[in-house]
Amino acid sequence: MYLDANATEPLRPAARQAVLAALDLVGNPSSIHAEGRAARALLEGARGRIAARFGGRARDLVFTAGATEANVLALLGLGAGRRLLAGATEHPAILRAAPDIATLPVQPDGQLDLAALEAALAGGPPALVAVMAANNETGVLHPLVDIAALCRRHGALLHVDAVQVAGRLPLSLAELGADSLALSAHKLGGPKGVGALLLRPALDLTAQLPGGGQERGRRGGTEALPAIAGFAAAVEALDPGEAPRLAALRDAIEQGAGLPVAGGAAPRLPNTSCLILPGIPAETQVIALDLAGIQVSSGAACSSGKVGPSGVLLAMGLGDAAACAIRVSLPWNAPADAATRFLAAHAAMRERMAARRAS
Repeated sequence: MYLDANATEPLRPAARQAVLAALDLVGNPSSIHAEGRAARALLEGARGRIAARFGGRARDLVFTAGATEANVLALLGLGAGRRLLAGATEHPAILRAAPDIATLPVQPDGQLDLAALEAALAGGPPALVAVMAANNETGVLHPLVDIAALCRRHGALLHVDAVQVAGRLPLSLAELGADSLALSAHKLGGPKGVGALLLRPALDLTAQLPGGGQERGRRGGTEALPAIAGFAAAVEALDPGEAPRLAALRDAIEQGAGLPVAGGAAPRLPNTSCLILPGIPAETQVIALDLAGIQVSSGAACSSGKVGPSGVLLAMGLGDAAACAIRVSLPWNAPADAATRFLAAHAAMRERMAARRAS
């Protein structure tokens, strides 16, 4: 049973069909003959549907190779001449985008420390602030409306990595008051290898990958048309009814496990639990559950073959517990008995671990 949706969602059937259909289009979207115009029509139709779904205009959506590129494009393409500020629990795609990014602390519940943000904004030249809508490890939702208001008050731009929220909760660039959103197709049931940066109107963006003038000169290279078609189809297949169903499964898992939940005191994604089993390394838990047929992930980051505690959980002040947390993230097609099956495997794992420690 696959419970690692925050890494990638299963492909939605409509997205698969759209990808296969688009593979038969011969033309380059930049060509002006009939085949090129057919490809262009598909490209711009997809652009309009995706942009509208997330509260923007078609002309302000830039297709990228994924959310990492969209994040880097936002920070470097919008942030020239500005200080770069990011939350301490941001994705590495943000924290490693530039060498001079300053990090802001989070509260113990995982939400950005707004007092620290205001102090940072008041203490220097205009900034670009990068804050994810929801943390990928804990599911914690940041108070984006409040953050956007602080940014406007101090003349700062706000970029939001919306990867984990898109498709799981209502999301609108205009309603948030943000300047840009990063999106990823495969995190909402589309194909891997395509994402987008959605900009507020009239915002100038400096291309970081210049080329032949594609994407209104903001990102060079022929567009990945089949992946984009699948992206749009996945967006259209999103079902608001998934959220309450997944939240009920998440709550059943947390209640049945009876363990500390990282970020459990804050508003969170409906599909995400970060469970802490003290004394048992996260990678040991992940391997044991995998052998039982349950795929989850750990909060540990792997670098050069060495597994260490999660930087997100350390930033939340969890200390040694940061090395003992697993992430259970329910996919859009999670079965009705997902909680029951997970809890059975988890209980069996804990019994084996307890017996092993006792011997």
